[in-house]
Amino acid sequence: MELQDFITLADLLFPHVTETPEDMEKRFPPRQLPEGAKVTRFAPSPTGFVHFGGMFPVTTAERLAHQSGGIFYLRIEDTDAQREIPGAAEKLITTLAAYGIHFDEGAILDENGKIADHGAYGPYKQSLRGPIYHVYAKQLVREGKAYPVFTTREELEQMAQVDKKAAIKAKDWHEAEAAQREEQQRQRAITLDEVKEQLAAGNPFYLRLLADGNAEKKLILTDLVKGKLEIPENEEDAVLLKSDGIPTYHFAHAVDDHLMGTTHVIRGEEWLPSVALHLMLFRYLGFRAPKYMHIAQLMKLDENGSKKKLSKRDMGANMDDYKQLGYVAECVNEYVMTLLNSNYEEWHMQNPDKAYTDFPFSIKKMSASGCLFDLNKLGDISKNVLSRWTAEQIYDGLVAWAQEYDTEFAALLTADPDKAKAIFAIGRGGKKPRKDFGIWSEVKGYMGFFYDEYYRIEDTIPETFSREDVKATLAAFKASYDEADDMNAWFDKVKAIATELGYAADMKAYKADPTAFKGNVADISMFLRVAVTGRFNAPDLYTVMHILGKDTTFARIDALAASL
Repeated sequence: MELQDFITLADLLFPHVTETPEDMEKRFPPRQLPEGAKVTRFAPSPTGFVHFGGMFPVTTAERLAHQSGGIFYLRIEDTDAQREIPGAAEKLITTLAAYGIHFDEGAILDENGKIADHGAYGPYKQSLRGPIYHVYAKQLVREGKAYPVFTTREELEQMAQVDKKAAIKAKDWHEAEAAQREEQQRQRAITLDEVKEQLAAGNPFYLRLLADGNAEKKLILTDLVKGKLEIPENEEDAVLLKSDGIPTYHFAHAVDDHLMGTTHVIRGEEWLPSVALHLMLFRYLGFRAPKYMHIAQLMKLDENGSKKKLSKRDMGANMDDYKQLGYVAECVNEYVMTLLNSNYEEWHMQNPDKAYTDFPFSIKKMSASGCLFDLNKLGDISKNVLSRWTAEQIYDGLVAWAQEYDTEFAALLTADPDKAKAIFAIGRGGKKPRKDFGIWSEVKGYMGFFYDEYYRIEDTIPETFSREDVKATLAAFKASYDEADDMNAWFDKVKAIATELGYAADMKAYKADPTAFKGNVADISMFLRVAVTGRFNAPDLYTVMHILGKDTTFARIDALAASL
């Protein structure tokens, strides 16, 4: 076709499109931002829950934008209506907000919980941007860079029923490839008369890119995470618009990233095979391509110790699970940062009181080979984070969680807030605070014995100890106990009981000659601890007794003594 033929073709295919790319440039002018400011986006498809792996690109994008004084926006890529799950976009926004991920502009929830736009570069849902894509589709046809492929409605229905993967497997690969190239050449050779005939018959068309690449040639790309890459040029005539006029992801994202001023695209490495096509699209459209960052896939160890991709079915993949289990958002964010930047943990050790948002995030410190998902490490980080919280912070966070997921426990906590806060204050503060729990669902197990509703004898005093000695210890302790005693006076009385019963009050003496004693003062304390808390391991027993009060403490001692 000649140039005028391409113009005629464009008018035939898109008679309703009267705006031009120049009109779009005026409608979406370049952003006025400080030099070096980055514009990033999170652009998910509303097809399910937020995957933990999604926290990598979204956190990276948020940090790069906000550290540079730029813009971080949310774009909903909902052009695949068949895969869209109702309410998924709204759920995505609320889930990310729970983890401190807030957008400067883009798709937001209004007062009725519905998707709405906030910003001058919308709509931020691709399904509402159809006319914009058609402007650029028409321009590509005018310039001879795209062409239509017509199909009858019967052919479309047949195509929808074909198992493409099975069809490809059934053919010889080279034969299938040759046939595909031959069909592509035939489709490219469509004439204006054929187009007019097809349109007159009411047959739909989809629009293909007229690729000028050669797969035998290499395209040089500098990825900000992967480094210098050499990839084959794109020679595929990729589909730009489907037969219903809806754009494919490839076409829509190129138009949107340009018009919305995106400077950096952060996404998973599974998109690397599409880079050549995307760069071709930016070149064809006359746009400056953004800088790309492809993040390695998140891996986990399977039961055989081999690495595999963290799938949607794996524990820890669904971000909603973390809230239900009781993980604190700050803890999850800390863990994500340790995976994203190799120097984060060192920085955090030097700045334990600073928020992760104060950390100077660096692209250079990101791993090109991927990260290993480890719930145990997340648990350790969570314990470290919560150990630095005040008793009031612990109480508020726990109550908020329990009121949603354990209402019975929440009722006990709120019935006596001072008691709960006193429990949380045990061992808190100082250089080596206690690290008894890392998630809210673990707290009941840690502190449940403080409440009669949850108190029970979990650990049994070993049979190696005389039952008479245990009874004598309990009776002697009751006789000597005085709530007015300070901790030193309290422990001196415990040591006196040990000496009276033939147990070593001095640990050094016991270690020097264990055979000279029935046991040591730690054993005497263990008898008391099991009686009062029902377990071998519990917080400081002196403080526990003061929180429980004398009546409860004695009642539990009496109950154990009666059971011996």
